[in-house]
Amino acid sequence: MKDIEFNKMVASGNDFIVTDNRRNQLAVKDSQLSDFARKLCDRKFGIGADGLLIIDKSRNADLRMRIFNPDGSEAEMCGNGLRCAALWAKSKIKNKKSKISIDTKAGILEAVVSKDLVKVKMTDPKDLKLNIPLNINGEKYEVNFVNTGVPHTILFVNDIRNTNVRGLGKIIRFHPRFLPNGTNVDFVKLENKKHIISRTYERGVEDETLACGTGATAAALITGLKFNIRGSDCKIEVKTQSGEMLKIYFDNLKDKITNVYLEGRAEIVYKGVYYV
Repeated sequence: MKDIEFNKMVASGNDFIVTDNRRNQLAVKDSQLSDFARKLCDRKFGIGADGLLIIDKSRNADLRMRIFNPDGSEAEMCGNGLRCAALWAKSKIKNKKSKISIDTKAGILEAVVSKDLVKVKMTDPKDLKLNIPLNINGEKYEVNFVNTGVPHTILFVNDIRNTNVRGLGKIIRFHPRFLPNGTNVDFVKLENKKHIISRTYERGVEDETLACGTGATAAALITGLKFNIRGSDCKIEVKTQSGEMLKIYFDNLKDKITNVYLEGRAEIVYKGVYYV
């Protein structure tokens, strides 16, 4: 039997299992990581989490983060996972610097850690498409799409509390329009131009989660474009299903969005050992 040490971490209600693999602690092949993630993330027979973060060495950054979903698929990036990895890394890096560079499949991203508050620089959005018509079970919807490290489809709603996030989210997630990779789905209610409420159906988790960092970012950026929020250092607060408010900062100049940041709190909940 092999002992695998881990940290259980939470960011805005998103919970993650963080494992330090810088010395090849896991000692498993890449082909086995998907099965490993499924086992650890299982909320009945494993530790239980929205994702598994594997921390490896990186030649070009302070560390490398890989994120595996509960269904075993590997995601390109995860905003809340990135914040957890940065907070975890601060206690592990010898010089205790506040700025942490993290190598992900979406590129090298930087995070600034101040106690439990973590602000991460996100990738610039890509594949932006507004006002996409969708036909779902005979009803017409208008959605928006943006990739903020992973793909997100945004649907504005008037009654977010009673929106069928799981049912409608699953249909849009697997809609032919977004194949073959599928999409995360964010339901957004505009409170005002500086405050929105967002609920997310996450691809790979295949259910609603209490928060989604890349989803909150996508919701804020689409809100900025749709409702003409322009200028440098724009800020939109996003209330998540967990009740926590995430802050999204960005520049929107000449309909081009750059310098995107996600800010919120993260914490280590407990440490433990998993027996393989």
